[in-house]
Amino acid sequence: MDDTTRTAALAPIVRAAADGDRRWFFGGGIHVWKATEAETGGAFFLFEDQMTQGKVSPLHVHPDSDETFYVADGEILVHLDGAEHSLSAGAVMVAPRGVPHAFLVVSPTARVLCLHTPGGCQAFYVDASEAMTDGQLDGPVDMARVQESAARNGGMVILGPPPFPRAH
Repeated sequence: MDDTTRTAALAPIVRAAADGDRRWFFGGGIHVWKATEAETGGAFFLFEDQMTQGKVSPLHVHPDSDETFYVADGEILVHLDGAEHSLSAGAVMVAPRGVPHAFLVVSPTARVLCLHTPGGCQAFYVDASEAMTDGQLDGPVDMARVQESAARNGGMVILGPPPFPRAH
């Protein structure tokens, strides 16, 4: 099947602001899945990440996908390939595959669109999260489960603890 045939077979995707599967990510934050790998034919995986102050990721890489952040609201500090950058609403960051990165939410809340291209990380996120129930606001952070999912599903390789002095 050529790219034209594959693209033609995909259904259009339209989701309103509140639409999409809502999942509690064990690393902290609520994911609202906007476009899954299956829906895009593996081209990409797009989700919104709603987080609160202090949410931090370990230093990690995505070996098979580029990760793009678009900050919709709030402010995050990004450690990208050894340098720190402060990103606020309207800012974008692209971590090409294999480039070490981490982030820390510094504002009271933040909302980030996360795009993985090509798709390929979704199995990691499925296994490192759970579907949210009605009225659920958050859940327990469980970094051991995040690490287990990374080891089991690929998509992410954890290199070490968060590289931010104030996150320890």
